[in-house]
Amino acid sequence: MKRIYSKPWNDYELIDAGNEKKLERWGNILTIRPDRNAYFEPVLNFKAWQEQAHFEFIEETTNSGTWNQLKPGFDKDWKIDINKLTINLHLTKFKHLGLFPEQKVNWDYIAENTQADDKFLNLFAYTGVASLIARQQGADVFHCDSVKQVISWGKENMLSSALKDIHWVLEDALKFAQREVRRGNKYRGIIMDPPAFGMGVKKQRWKIEHKFQELLQLALELREKKGYIIINTYSPRLDAAKIEKIINSHTTHERFDISTLAVKSKTGKILDYGQRTIIYK
Repeated sequence: MKRIYSKPWNDYELIDAGNEKKLERWGNILTIRPDRNAYFEPVLNFKAWQEQAHFEFIEETTNSGTWNQLKPGFDKDWKIDINKLTINLHLTKFKHLGLFPEQKVNWDYIAENTQADDKFLNLFAYTGVASLIARQQGADVFHCDSVKQVISWGKENMLSSALKDIHWVLEDALKFAQREVRRGNKYRGIIMDPPAFGMGVKKQRWKIEHKFQELLQLALELREKKGYIIINTYSPRLDAAKIEKIINSHTTHERFDISTLAVKSKTGKILDYGQRTIIYK
């Protein structure tokens, strides 16, 4: 299995992982969160984790829970920096804080391969770090997500980062991409982070293994000739071999690379996440 590692930065590090949990540092705040990918034993004992951490997420269902404050006097909302951007973190009932650190390798690629006046499209865009990175380079950025709250969170991040003029699109990402194809619009850079499964805006069932071919075809049609496409997928039913077969069935002249997004802890543990596919000329 080919891995591509997202490296820590000044305001983030994975300290340890194991027993389906992970200990992370976000600026000066340490959190304990569930992570099914940490199926192994940690290096440090859990008591040592709790002695260091400020907040621990307690699962109540498979999709939600509450945060237990382990140290008094610390705010549940704070900011961290990345690539000279300021990102707002919040403790959500879904265990997330507002960004996915394994995406750092994608943010770095966008920063290195985006130029002023490029058009950039972020589908399933969440709170928008990729959008901010592209806008920071001077790109004309379109940020699309179907959840109003995360669009608002993205706007908050834009203002905190002293940026402006991102196009915020509150819409189903697949439908927006279909319309953009019909309009004849093209983008120099495209990134999409579709969920593995879930419900659509009209309660229709969503599984990425059923939608990947359509998303790929739309992205190929939306991309400029010398542009790039990054697709992150998080389903065990859509492994590298299947992704490669699908790409080869849609095009024969594209260069592409498929690898597993991974983060290594300070103690040497490796957390593997989904497949990261990048297509480029």
